[in-house]
Amino acid sequence: DEFEPISWDEAYREIADNLNRLKEKYGPESVAFFAGYEKWFRFMLQRFAYVFGSPNFGSESSACFTASMLGWIDITGHHGRPDMAKSKLHLGWSATTHHSRYLTAKGIDDFKARGGKVIIVDPRYTPAAQRTADLYLKVKPGTDGLLANGIAGVIIRNGWQDQAYMEKYAHGWKEYSEHVASLDLEEVSRITTVPAELIEKAADMIAHIGPMSIDANPTSIIHQTNGYQTVRSIFALSVVTGNYDKAGGNVPMDFSFSYQGAGFNTREVAFETNRAPASLPNRVGAVRYPVWASLTPQMQAVDLPRQIVEETPYPIRGMLAMGLNHRIFGEPDYFLKALDKLEFFVNADPFWTETCRYADIVLPACTSFERDQMLVYPGGFAKYYTPVIDPVGEARPDSTVLQDLANLMDLDDELLKGGYKKCIEWVFQDTGYDIDELIASPLPLKCPNMLSFKDLEYVERGCDTPSGKLELWSETIARADKSLGLNPLPVWVPNTVQPTEEYPFILSTGVRIPNAIHTRLHNVAWPRSLRPDPMADISLEDAARLGLSEGDDIELVNAHGSITVKANPTAMVAPGQVYMFHGYAEADVGQLIGHVETDPYSGFPGFKCSNCDIRKV
Repeated sequence: DEFEPISWDEAYREIADNLNRLKEKYGPESVAFFAGYEKWFRFMLQRFAYVFGSPNFGSESSACFTASMLGWIDITGHHGRPDMAKSKLHLGWSATTHHSRYLTAKGIDDFKARGGKVIIVDPRYTPAAQRTADLYLKVKPGTDGLLANGIAGVIIRNGWQDQAYMEKYAHGWKEYSEHVASLDLEEVSRITTVPAELIEKAADMIAHIGPMSIDANPTSIIHQTNGYQTVRSIFALSVVTGNYDKAGGNVPMDFSFSYQGAGFNTREVAFETNRAPASLPNRVGAVRYPVWASLTPQMQAVDLPRQIVEETPYPIRGMLAMGLNHRIFGEPDYFLKALDKLEFFVNADPFWTETCRYADIVLPACTSFERDQMLVYPGGFAKYYTPVIDPVGEARPDSTVLQDLANLMDLDDELLKGGYKKCIEWVFQDTGYDIDELIASPLPLKCPNMLSFKDLEYVERGCDTPSGKLELWSETIARADKSLGLNPLPVWVPNTVQPTEEYPFILSTGVRIPNAIHTRLHNVAWPRSLRPDPMADISLEDAARLGLSEGDDIELVNAHGSITVKANPTAMVAPGQVYMFHGYAEADVGQLIGHVETDPYSGFPGFKCSNCDIRKV
């Protein structure tokens, strides 16, 4: 914590000199570039990394929703947006809409008011299940993929599938159909703990109440060591029933800008990647997680601390980060150990965070009130916002930092040197927008060049997949290193960490609570007052058996360590399960998730399905 203030000019010179020194000594790949939760500047940072010569740009998307999106891309070539306006049945898998994604809760309420039917699948009896479900399936954590395949098996054994659609548009439908049809319903019921008759009812509804749309929670399902295959199994139900690329089902969608789909195309991806050097070393995580590497241009940052510590397949010596939060990774203390090993580390952030303490240079970043920012909105809208206040203190926008460094280091890129607005004008050049008009307008403006949707137009012209079809058999996975044992079919295997006699409870970390948006409001006094102490949600039955009452101190312990928290018995939780919100510095439950406990397909941490024991303190 012994920092001293220096000028921006001094900071820039230190950063430029050290990045160039590492590049010359170890190669440009030895420097990693990382973007935290904020997404507005990522397109510039990724391009900066490539122009610098490093393949290693990554972000919190390495542990957020991206694996769910990649599951759609693996099968269909695009994300699959639920077309709720025209659906008749909505399958909400782990849809905790009253604790997160609140606008979705309003959308489902409106859907119900129009007469729509809802199936909710969730281990917990959440408000979404209580208030909206016509059918609730209480699945055992970690068995969602088997449940989805079991439902598909019922559909196919009864001949309820859209056979003509599958034969015309699906790749590997025969192998997939044979696999799911061979599953024994009673065995599926026993493992998932969902009664067989409810599985059959779900299959009947999904097959016969159409069109059917799917909204699988973009983080909770994939935060398991079998999560990637699970989302593929869930999304396959859209193919089996002929509901992909159909109004009321799931329709193809890409991001317009900054991780938001607005219904029009920009050149964001080209901006990020068209300056990549012709020959690059493997990105961090590419060898261990080839499916991830095949479907996204980012490094798998979950593997970054291991590569820093072990220096294989090559060393990482420096990092330029903007908003790095070490607590988004399993075993966050291991990440800090890795940061300590770096020769040079810069972190920009609006706040003084724990990670900043490990940096050689800390740069004060602006909030959204103090900088330019382009935003796009669903329905085809965009707005270029300008600052409402001057930067506070010596803060500067992240985009300005990148522009200034590009000029000081004389990087070969006139767009980065020109700054944020110039980059935005290039990205949005095909949309029909005039950026100055977007700046002058007090409200967002409709895009002149909106995309149109027509049933089956996408699958008819050929999908953006290796086979040109909807891939129930993944050619991307089939081409991966065979020694990794990855299966092109969306098969279910148990999580690598299971309850044991010593640690008999299923531990699910990061489960949302109503007053916190991730951890961004975690230290704001009023929302924190709703749950000031770290608490673990346990079942009423387990609380009675262990003699625990609300507020009692308990220890959660497993092979990785222990934390002391307070007990919160609740009827929402089933016996044998423990749920806890993440991000409490004084009791970080992420410390109980091993950094090597990851999904072999996506690299995502196993946050939602580890194990532990409960001990009264």
